[in-house]
Amino acid sequence: MPPTCRALSARRCRQANIPAQAVAVVVQAVDGGPPLLSHNARQAMNPASAMKLVTTYAALEMLGPAHTWRTEVLADAGPVDGRVNGNVYLRGNGDPKLTLEQFWLLLRQLRLHGVREIAGDLVLDRRAFALPAHDPGEFDNQPLRPYNAGPDALLVNFKSVRLLLQPDPAGKAVSVVAETPSEGLRIDNRLRLASEPCGDWREKLQVTVSGLRIELGGAYPAACGEQALNLAPWAADVQLEGLFRALWRELGGRFSGSVREGAAPANARTLAVQESAPLAELVRDINKYSNNVMARQLFLSLDSERPATIEGARRQLAAWLQANALQLPELVIDNGSGLSRNARISAAGLAQLLSAAWQSPLMPELIASLPLAGVDGTLRKRLQNGPTAGRAHLKTGYLEGVRAIAGYVLDNSGKRWIVVALINDANARLGKPALDALLQWVAER
Repeated sequence: MPPTCRALSARRCRQANIPAQAVAVVVQAVDGGPPLLSHNARQAMNPASAMKLVTTYAALEMLGPAHTWRTEVLADAGPVDGRVNGNVYLRGNGDPKLTLEQFWLLLRQLRLHGVREIAGDLVLDRRAFALPAHDPGEFDNQPLRPYNAGPDALLVNFKSVRLLLQPDPAGKAVSVVAETPSEGLRIDNRLRLASEPCGDWREKLQVTVSGLRIELGGAYPAACGEQALNLAPWAADVQLEGLFRALWRELGGRFSGSVREGAAPANARTLAVQESAPLAELVRDINKYSNNVMARQLFLSLDSERPATIEGARRQLAAWLQANALQLPELVIDNGSGLSRNARISAAGLAQLLSAAWQSPLMPELIASLPLAGVDGTLRKRLQNGPTAGRAHLKTGYLEGVRAIAGYVLDNSGKRWIVVALINDANARLGKPALDALLQWVAER
């Protein structure tokens, strides 16, 4: 019996019908020494979201945990009697998490600095990134899913809108509330209330977008209660314009110009600045909740040149790996998030990275960003009752045909282990019990 199957449980290997050659595993002590378990360790595999370990650890080292991003509002001239007689420029620098709340605070600053009316246009300056066209439906034919949104130097609220679905059993209806403000948004609610179990309610909906109109159809089970439906229905400029116009009006501002792309002049005057949370805080969102859009943003930010490019980020990452004697010849990284069919790394490569991170002064920041088994993030409902609960910090990965775990496990004796396991197989979705068995095997040593 291959050593992998002994560790993963022979019974579970047989049940999953996953061949040993489709699995790669490394288990080794954080303080070095020969691996406790090594199988297909150098085989290039798709790691799914476990690739975020590469992006986030490299970013912590290359940018520093206190790194922040600035989003600025500039103008041709300052306000006169509350009126800007010219264009206003919104300049992004790649903030991975410029949420609705943060954008509102930026516009509120503009109002507090005396701007009541914008007489010219709102010009969107996203030149900090130079990117090819992005097709949000290319990966899995789900273009409305926010996780498929592309990177953007001026990414606002993840290019998404949030709708609340509220069942009304007494009225035998479902109401839809647009929680994200957007000028001109129209909801065509054709949902019918259903009595079936909740299940995967999202898959039961039919969503159609036509201009600024979103039509919702299909059955929504009353058993689901209130749920949030997050959508990315529009191109970036359309989404940002609708949000800006709605929030600016709510803040008492006036604007009758156009919203368009362009560049802020070199002599433009800064009127307001919104600074992001520090990187050490943002990597928690990226890793604990596996945020693909934020990971894409962060990957591009590895390129210190402007405009940042994907190739530039790859070059900077390669230089950092070489400078730190991290040998990952099999590494293929295209967007930094792991939401890819082309991404590759080996179990030994991930283990090497985790070993270097353990020795790094920034180890606490990285470990704190990883989901804690049975407690939070993508592991909140997993491994709740076994020996790994509260004792394993792990990044998970899941795509069709891919299952992955990578991180640190504290065993019963107080010894900490690096654990990496990758499955690339059509039956990978059945490999979760085997991966959990491996973690239990390590924890109970």
